[in-house]
Amino acid sequence: MGTDLIGRARAGDGEAFRVLTEPHRRELQVHCYRMLGSFQDAEDALQDTLLAAWRGLGGFDGRASVRTWLYRIATNRCLSALRSAARRPAKAWDIPGVEPPEPTRLGEVVWLEPFPDALLPASAGPEARYERSESVSLAFVTALQALPPRQLAVLVLRDVLGFPAAEVAGMLDTTVDSVKSALKRARAGLRCREPGEAPPAPGSPAENAIVAAFVRAWEGADIEALVALLTDDVFMAMPPLPFEYEGRQAAGRFCAGLFGAGRRFSLVPTRANGRPAFGAYLRGAAGVRHGTGLYVLELAGDRICAMTRFENSVLPAFGLPRSLPG
Repeated sequence: MGTDLIGRARAGDGEAFRVLTEPHRRELQVHCYRMLGSFQDAEDALQDTLLAAWRGLGGFDGRASVRTWLYRIATNRCLSALRSAARRPAKAWDIPGVEPPEPTRLGEVVWLEPFPDALLPASAGPEARYERSESVSLAFVTALQALPPRQLAVLVLRDVLGFPAAEVAGMLDTTVDSVKSALKRARAGLRCREPGEAPPAPGSPAENAIVAAFVRAWEGADIEALVALLTDDVFMAMPPLPFEYEGRQAAGRFCAGLFGAGRRFSLVPTRANGRPAFGAYLRGAAGVRHGTGLYVLELAGDRICAMTRFENSVLPAFGLPRSLPG
C-alpha cells in the first residue's frame, strides 16, 4: 500500500501524498514546536516541510521509513530557521491602566507560545526518556531554547522521540559518535524548572479541585485566596513581555495590579502544553467581555507552581473568540 501511494504521489497525485503524510502531520508539528518554541513558527516550518517533501519525493529512496524521512526534512528546516532567523524582540508593557511591579528578572525566551492540547499526538516512541506531558511542558520547551541548535535537535530526536542514534546521524548527516557526544552535552546543559511535587493527573478530582479554586479566586479578584493556592517559589512569565516574577509575594503584587481599578475577568477553560489553561476576558461596561490573554498553569501537588500569561493573539489557536457577549 505504501509503495503504491509513493508511486502515485511521485506521479503528481496530491491525494496520495496527503494520505501518505497525514498520519505524521501532528507529530511533525509538535516536533517543530519543541525546536522553535513558537506555535506560529512551528506551523510555518511544518508547511515548509510538507512542501519540500512534495517537491523532493522523487529523491526518496525507501531505505528509511516515510516517517523518518519527514523528520529529517522537518529537523533540518527547523535548524535552518534557528540559525538564520532573528527571534522576536521583547515587547514593551502595554496594558492600559495597569502599572506592573518591578519584575524579579527579565526573561530571554520572549518568543515562546503555547501549544493546544487538541493538536498533540498520542505518544512518543518506546525509547523515549520523557513522557508526553513532560516533553511539551512550557518549562521543558523553554529550557530547550537555551541549547545550541544541533544539541537541541539531537536531544529531541533521541530522548523525546526515541529515534536510534544511527537514524539521528542519518537525519543530520553526521556520525553516531557525534550524535552521542552532542546528546551528552545537551543533557548536561538542559536546565529545566521542575515542580517540587508531581502534578495531579489530568482531569483527576485533585486537578479539578485546584482549577475550580483558581477560577473562583481569579474571577472574584480574591488575592488572598489566589496567593494561598501558590507555592512559595511560584514562577510567573508573560512572553512576549520579558517580565518574570518569582515567589508568592511578587506574584501576588502582579495579580493585585491586574485587578486594580475594579478590573474583573471571566475565565474560559482549555488546555495547553498538557496543562490546565484559561482564556481571560475583561468584563466591559457595555457587557461585552474582551479577550486579554491566555493563562497556562503548572501544578505541583495541590498548589500552582507556575503561571504563564500569553497575549490574546493566541486565543484563536485554541478555538477561543476574541470577545464574549455579556
